Amino acid sequence: MNIIIAGAGKVGFNLAKTLSIGHNVTIIDKNREALHRIQESLDIMPLNGDVEDSRVYEHFVTKNIDLFIAVTNADNVNLVATLMADSVLTIGKKIVRIKNHFYGDTLVQEKLDIYKFIYPIKLTSQTIASLLEYPLANNVKFFKYTKQRLISIRSSQIMHTNEIDAQKVALVGIERDKMFFIPREPTFIESNDLVYFFGLEADIQAVCHKLEKNHENSIQRCVVYGANELGTAITKELVDANKSVKLIEKDFALCEAADEALKGRASVIYSKYGIETLFEDEGLENADIFICATDKDEYNIAKCLEAQAKGIPKVMAINNEMEYYSLMHSLGIIVVRGTKMSAYNKIMEEISFNGLVIEKSYCGSKANVQMRKFFADSPYIGKKIEVPIVKHSQLFFLRNEKLHIWTQTFQVEENDTILVFCESKESAKVKQWIYEL
Repeated sequence: MNIIIAGAGKVGFNLAKTLSIGHNVTIIDKNREALHRIQESLDIMPLNGDVEDSRVYEHFVTKNIDLFIAVTNADNVNLVATLMADSVLTIGKKIVRIKNHFYGDTLVQEKLDIYKFIYPIKLTSQTIASLLEYPLANNVKFFKYTKQRLISIRSSQIMHTNEIDAQKVALVGIERDKMFFIPREPTFIESNDLVYFFGLEADIQAVCHKLEKNHENSIQRCVVYGANELGTAITKELVDANKSVKLIEKDFALCEAADEALKGRASVIYSKYGIETLFEDEGLENADIFICATDKDEYNIAKCLEAQAKGIPKVMAINNEMEYYSLMHSLGIIVVRGTKMSAYNKIMEEISFNGLVIEKSYCGSKANVQMRKFFADSPYIGKKIEVPIVKHSQLFFLRNEKLHIWTQTFQVEENDTILVFCESKESAKVKQWIYEL
């Protein structure tokens, strides 16, 4: 594909890095230094220019552009860039990163013929809100076409996998001592393992109760640290879910802005000197969960450790840099992708999704799941599919929402879905196979 990326920030760089394998990628930005760094490490075409200037796109008038992705930090720049590019070029799909969700409530997307708006702040805040619906979970992933979920939990008990009904719940990954693997033989789940299950919610929760000692309390009292755009959005999601929320911030201007945005529905607390003195004054130690939402991972880790020391049972940190992912996990901190990582992953999912195949990464991109659904018009209905040979994987197929282990050839029926859970090093091989079906 011919791909243009408007914006050479972190999201643009990561997209270019991934998409440059097998595609012609051009990245446009006014920042020469950022382009120079990209050119040094990636085999792509960097173009210095203003993405809002239609003349920049005249370099590509002889080409059909399959994909245009606007991922600068400013909504208006992304929208104008999309408009300018579309006025000059023939573009297949346009994907735009947007902070303010109200753009999606208008005719802007339709008028600009944008394939997909990506809302990273909303993605991250909704992820946290969904986790509160699953008090035992560290992470929950939802899938189109099925009610099955991918749910992770930090185990506090030892259990043999033979105790799990494999026809209802699939064990598709264990992270232990910073190492990830997909067990293919019966084994023990150990205390402090981060375990990944796939299945229906009720069935997974039944297994989770065996692995978690403290599962009797629901989450009602929440503390959010950081009243930036993301922290405020997280607080709004929580109060919308009827949770009691205290939002803490050391910048008085951000406190005022958050209080206005939340319309008094949450307690916004100004704390110039951090949270140490607030635990007793504000009763923070009685919280069910502590969420640190700043854009600095080191700070998020430190504040989560303070909350752990005060006895808050569940602590959660926004993860902005992948190098801190393993450290957060090892400290017993629940990790949620930050806005930039959420934007990157969602865009890659949209690019991979073709109406038949869905692809998602999990365990900090150490693993990958790919699924393909067979609709009524599929030429594979009634035909047999052989089991692909994939190392470090688990294979299944869904029929009428029932999970089947895929170990031998089966005949495809309408609405069947095949699933391959694999370690990331096998994902390219799996992708090629599943798309060629």
